[in-house]
Amino acid sequence: QVQLAESGGGLVQPGGSLRLSCAASGSIFNINDMGWYRQAPGKERELVATVTSGGSTNYEDSVKGRFTISRDNGKNTVYLQMNSLKPEDTAVYYCNAQIRTGSGRRMNDWWGRGTQVTVSS
Repeated sequence: QVQLAESGGGLVQPGGSLRLSCAASGSIFNINDMGWYRQAPGKERELVATVTSGGSTNYEDSVKGRFTISRDNGKNTVYLQMNSLKPEDTAVYYCNAQIRTGSGRRMNDWWGRGTQVTVSS
Protein backbone atom coordinates (compact mmCIF):
# COMPACT_ATOMS: atom_id res chain seq x y z
CA GLN A 1 0.00 0.00 0.00
CA VAL A 2 2.85 2.36 0.93
CA GLN A 3 6.53 1.92 0.26
CA LEU A 4 9.55 3.90 1.42
CA ALA A 5 12.57 3.61 -0.84
CA GLU A 6 15.93 4.61 0.62
CA SER A 7 19.04 5.43 -1.36
CA GLY A 8 22.45 7.00 -0.87
CA GLY A 9 24.13 4.62 1.53
CA GLY A 10 27.59 3.25 1.00
CA LEU A 11 31.18 3.14 2.18
CA VAL A 12 32.92 6.34 3.20
CA GLN A 13 36.09 7.29 5.06
CA PRO A 14 35.97 9.01 8.45
CA GLY A 15 35.34 12.71 7.95
CA GLY A 16 33.51 12.11 4.71
CA SER A 17 29.93 12.84 3.74
CA LEU A 18 26.87 10.99 2.47
CA ARG A 19 23.38 12.12 1.55
CA LEU A 20 20.52 9.70 2.14
CA SER A 21 17.18 10.02 0.39
CA CYS A 22 13.86 8.34 1.10
CA ALA A 23 10.87 8.65 -1.20
CA ALA A 24 7.41 7.54 -0.12
CA SER A 25 5.05 6.17 -2.73
CA GLY A 26 1.68 4.47 -2.89
CA SER A 27 -1.77 5.36 -1.65
CA ILE A 28 -0.84 8.40 0.43
CA PHE A 29 -3.34 10.87 1.79
CA ASN A 30 -0.87 12.88 3.82
CA ILE A 31 2.42 12.53 5.65
CA ASN A 32 3.10 13.88 9.12
CA ASP A 33 6.51 13.35 10.72
CA MET A 34 9.37 11.77 8.81
CA GLY A 35 12.67 10.60 10.16
CA TRP A 36 15.77 8.49 10.08
CA TYR A 37 16.73 5.73 12.52
CA ARG A 38 19.72 3.46 12.59
CA GLN A 39 20.72 0.10 13.97
CA ALA A 40 24.25 -1.19 14.43
CA PRO A 41 25.11 -4.85 15.13
CA GLY A 42 24.47 -5.69 18.76
CA LYS A 43 22.55 -2.48 19.40
CA GLU A 44 18.92 -1.46 19.40
CA ARG A 45 17.49 0.76 16.72
CA GLU A 46 17.90 4.40 17.69
CA LEU A 47 16.65 7.77 16.57
CA VAL A 48 18.92 9.78 14.31
CA ALA A 49 16.73 12.71 13.29
CA THR A 50 13.11 13.65 12.67
CA VAL A 51 11.35 16.45 10.84
CA THR A 52 7.70 17.47 11.12
CA SER A 53 5.48 18.41 8.22
CA GLY A 54 6.08 22.03 9.18
CA GLY A 55 9.85 21.68 9.14
CA SER A 56 10.70 21.42 12.85
CA THR A 57 13.67 19.13 13.44
CA ASN A 58 15.03 16.96 16.23
CA TYR A 59 18.41 15.23 16.42
CA GLU A 60 20.11 12.58 18.48
CA ASP A 61 22.84 14.21 20.54
CA SER A 62 25.76 12.47 18.85
CA VAL A 63 24.83 13.77 15.38
CA LYS A 64 23.96 17.36 16.27
CA GLY A 65 26.02 19.78 14.22
CA ARG A 66 27.03 17.06 11.76
CA PHE A 67 23.75 15.80 10.26
CA THR A 68 20.94 17.78 8.69
CA ILE A 69 17.47 16.41 7.99
CA SER A 70 15.18 18.04 5.44
CA ARG A 71 12.15 17.19 3.35
CA ASP A 72 10.44 17.98 0.08
CA ASN A 73 6.71 17.66 0.67
CA GLY A 74 5.92 17.91 -3.03
CA LYS A 75 8.03 14.81 -3.67
CA ASN A 76 7.13 12.97 -0.44
CA THR A 77 10.84 12.71 0.19
CA VAL A 78 13.03 13.11 3.26
CA TYR A 79 16.80 13.60 3.17
CA LEU A 80 19.64 13.17 5.61
CA GLN A 81 22.84 15.04 4.88
CA MET A 82 25.62 13.43 6.90
CA ASN A 83 28.91 15.29 7.29
CA SER A 84 32.02 14.62 9.37
CA LEU A 85 31.13 10.94 9.52
CA LYS A 86 32.65 8.79 12.24
CA PRO A 87 33.11 5.01 12.50
CA GLU A 88 30.46 5.08 15.25
CA ASP A 89 27.94 6.16 12.60
CA THR A 90 28.23 2.78 10.89
CA ALA A 91 24.79 1.18 10.85
CA VAL A 92 21.81 0.29 8.74
CA TYR A 93 19.78 3.47 8.35
CA TYR A 94 16.01 3.18 8.16
CA CYS A 95 13.57 5.73 6.85
CA ASN A 96 10.37 6.26 8.83
CA ALA A 97 7.22 8.17 8.01
CA GLN A 98 3.90 8.75 9.72
CA ILE A 99 1.37 8.36 6.91
CA ARG A 100 -2.36 8.40 6.51
CA THR A 101 -3.27 6.29 3.50
CA GLY A 102 -6.02 7.08 1.07
CA SER A 103 -8.34 4.54 2.69
CA GLY A 104 -7.19 4.95 6.29
CA ARG A 105 -8.50 6.81 9.30
CA ARG A 106 -5.31 6.95 11.36
CA MET A 107 -1.70 7.91 10.96
CA ASN A 108 0.55 4.84 10.96
CA ASP A 109 4.30 4.33 10.94
CA TRP A 110 5.85 2.99 7.76
CA TRP A 111 9.45 1.85 7.41
CA GLY A 112 11.92 1.46 4.62
CA ARG A 113 14.00 -1.68 4.22
CA GLY A 114 17.16 0.12 5.27
CA THR A 115 20.37 1.25 3.62
CA GLN A 116 23.85 0.37 4.86
CA VAL A 117 26.23 3.15 5.86
CA THR A 118 29.79 2.08 6.60
CA VAL A 119 32.40 4.54 7.85
CA SER A 120 35.85 3.01 7.83
CA SER A 121 39.44 3.92 7.08
